[in-house]
Amino acid sequence: MVQRFSEEDALARRIVERVGKRIVLALPLGLGKGNHVANALYRLAEGDPSIDLTIFTALSLDPPAGGKSLAGRFSGPLAERLYDGVTRLDYVAARKRGRLPKNIRVVEFFLQAGSLLSNRTAQENYISANYTHAARYVVESGVNVVAQMVAPSDDRAHYSLGSNTDMTLDLLPVLDRFRRDGREVLFVGEANLQMPFMPGAAALEAARFDMILEGGSAEAAQLFCVPRQPVSITDHAIGLYFAALVKDGGTLQIGIGGMGDAIANALILRHRDPARFRAALEALGGFPSTIEPQTGRFEEGLYGLSEMFVDPLMQLIDAGIVRRAASDGKILHAGFFVGPESFYRRLREMEPALKETLSMREISFINDLPAADRARHVADRRDARFCNSAMIATVLGDVCSDQVEEGQVVSGVGGQFNFVSQAFALDGARSILMLASTRNGGRHSNIRWRYGHTTVPRHLKDIVVTEYGVADLRGRTDRDTVAAMIAIADESAQGTLIGEAVAGLKLEPGHRPARWNSRGRLEAALAPFADVLPDYPFGTDLTEDERRLAPALRRLKDAKDDRLALARLFARGVVASPAPDEAAALARMGLARPEGLAERGMRALLLAALQDERSRGRDRHAQAAPLASPGGHEGEAP
Repeated sequence: MVQRFSEEDALARRIVERVGKRIVLALPLGLGKGNHVANALYRLAEGDPSIDLTIFTALSLDPPAGGKSLAGRFSGPLAERLYDGVTRLDYVAARKRGRLPKNIRVVEFFLQAGSLLSNRTAQENYISANYTHAARYVVESGVNVVAQMVAPSDDRAHYSLGSNTDMTLDLLPVLDRFRRDGREVLFVGEANLQMPFMPGAAALEAARFDMILEGGSAEAAQLFCVPRQPVSITDHAIGLYFAALVKDGGTLQIGIGGMGDAIANALILRHRDPARFRAALEALGGFPSTIEPQTGRFEEGLYGLSEMFVDPLMQLIDAGIVRRAASDGKILHAGFFVGPESFYRRLREMEPALKETLSMREISFINDLPAADRARHVADRRDARFCNSAMIATVLGDVCSDQVEEGQVVSGVGGQFNFVSQAFALDGARSILMLASTRNGGRHSNIRWRYGHTTVPRHLKDIVVTEYGVADLRGRTDRDTVAAMIAIADESAQGTLIGEAVAGLKLEPGHRPARWNSRGRLEAALAPFADVLPDYPFGTDLTEDERRLAPALRRLKDAKDDRLALARLFARGVVASPAPDEAAALARMGLARPEGLAERGMRALLLAALQDERSRGRDRHAQAAPLASPGGHEGEAP
């Protein structure tokens, strides 16, 4: 019979009484962690060295904090506004400071991207794993407690796994087997009224839980949200290319962030205004002759199959694009979700009939082809387009997405390899890996001759997309692969890559790409479409000042290792006078009246970057044709 607790420390003590002092706690990836349960067990172990606590999880979400740097000045007020009421994880804070007690260990198979590159404890305790294998590793670790945030039904008879069916539904049968074998294992729910109640496989009877924490601060805690990111010109170009690869009646997987928003925006543009979409695609060029571009409306619609249910998919559902039902009547199957607060609110308030067509499932169902009734699932997943982001690609077709070549993990493999493998298992499916051609303000190419780490090996090369075009690589020779990849690189790297490929006997001497790609050419090509390629296609939680600051701060981040560029910005910013809106942005950063050399330096750099972004925006919109949006309102994609 389920035990109900209103006090988390009492629940934690009861867990120790039941399973003993060696606890292997499994927490879901991302949003669905039982944060209050985890913190109570952490405090118990922190105060009692005889308790051995291992936490096995992934993507431990850490709200940003403020500080005196430019990044801290920007994120501090934002964090106060967006993350007030979010329960922070004690082990995350302790690990960040390098102060985890010796009797507590945190093992993760996916890290919050880029946040733990210099953290020795996190790097040492990372497990490289495909998403579909993670539950197996949890079992092998000796798991005896699973703690998950859940959404209660009105009568408390059912509790939904909400955001995270992914690993939990795969683990529950194993826990049942353990119990039959006489092992003490516990499934603990932490009720939260903000968590959307998802029906179907996600909704479990109360009796399925051993313990439930409900009431008090745990039940009222806010959910961690991910604000919408600004969509750059690079993202928009990649989104347009991707949208032309998607077949009507097909299957779609996309991810979070600027590229996900860009893809959704481009698909909606294609659906609502095919002629304008075709014009933008033709202006870009760079589409391979081996693939017929898809530019028509979605008459049948798409079926969504995505490990991550993200706000861009919700936008596509509301736009009537994701609507093709699979054989079970569902238009979307997903394993977990995370997004902005407006996305959670949409799920909480969604009309029941629509919510019934959305199914949260185990990750073994999403990221792999289920063995049971395989033919039916193959038919459901026709013409699949699996979209994932990458960091680095080689001209021979290797792709790196999770780790720098020195060995530090940026994020994790996650489901990327799973979807690449699934794309090769399904007739008509394609794996599409996307990356910007350069980083650090264009100073470094993301397309290389070689790189010291690989996530997806070149024998599984398929489609790679940058802002300069689409490389169709599946089944192509090394010579043609190299030529296709060089064709989508930036001009700053194209010549060097040609030389390296010729020296490596993979390309004929005298080869020249069809065009030399440049940022200026890209911006000019898309300038006439500025009205349908906005910075925030689906709205934003940022204030007007923050929207103005975001691209300027990104410019400074890109230039952080370029002393000459920083010196030029500083020289201009020292003597510049801010316009009223720039003065307001400086005030938002606490730099209206700088004190000391450090603050005066930051003010000068930021003011110059703000003025550069203003000039760039003016140039872009001056070239844009005065065309009206085809419809919609603020916060809605045209």
